Amino acid sequence: MDRPRPAPALGTELVLISGMSGSGKSVALHAMEDAGYYCVDNLPPELLKPLIELEQGQQAHQIAIAVDVRSATSLPMLPPLLASLRAQGVTVRSLFLDATTDTLVRRYSETRRLHPLSRPSRRIDAMEQQRALVDAIELERELLADIRDQAHVVDTSLIRSAQLQSYVKSLVSAPASAMTLVFQSFAFKRGIPLDADYVFDVRMLPNPHYEPALRPLTGRDRPVADWLRGHESVGEMFGQIERFLAHWLPSLAGDHRSYVTVAIGCTGGQHRSVFLVEQLARVFAGQWVTLRRHRELDGIDGR
Repeated sequence: MDRPRPAPALGTELVLISGMSGSGKSVALHAMEDAGYYCVDNLPPELLKPLIELEQGQQAHQIAIAVDVRSATSLPMLPPLLASLRAQGVTVRSLFLDATTDTLVRRYSETRRLHPLSRPSRRIDAMEQQRALVDAIELERELLADIRDQAHVVDTSLIRSAQLQSYVKSLVSAPASAMTLVFQSFAFKRGIPLDADYVFDVRMLPNPHYEPALRPLTGRDRPVADWLRGHESVGEMFGQIERFLAHWLPSLAGDHRSYVTVAIGCTGGQHRSVFLVEQLARVFAGQWVTLRRHRELDGIDGR
């Protein structure tokens, strides 16, 4: 007779990293390893509970695994497995790495790697190969849709590997018991972030770009901040966004949301959106865990 398996002990933390092939899952897993997590790549979902029990026996209570479309046949069992682990006291964080189809196609073209769902063939031309790759990517999106819906989405389309590592570390270092607000600035000319829950357009506000002395600075610099505070419309926009979030965030927290991403965009992602992200993060830091991302600037500032 098989003995019942012991329930995972309290204090165990599991970070599930999933996402599109070519979106940076290996980079994220390396970040978790650097943070002291025991990491496993491409773990079949049916081995998840046995792995946790084994590692707990070795006194390893911080575990990160990467699961992707290579385990396509067993992916449907993953959501109920995670729910079962949560019910047993395991802290589960799910991160889903995504990128635009054009970005994924470019990355595969640069590395000349084969997509997991592609079938190798030497009888088709370059255009047909690209169509086949796009079809494989879209199929992958369908297969991973349920996992994506239950995870915090990270858009890696326009960020470098070092930025992704820093961002992943900041996400998992936030307290698991509280909802985390991610305020992100971006440039509309480079596209809306895929991971945004709310998007606010501030391109109608006065633009410091047209002030020669302010052009090379950012919204984190005091001269730009003082200039923007001098315009009534900037204060009005800030107040409206603040009131909207203050009204709805408690409902999101009550719905057990772990992360909420608020994206604020302007033309270049350097002045207006950066300034508003900084101000909003300061206001809400007293009530929620807040992280700051400035997509178009050199680094990711998470505090």
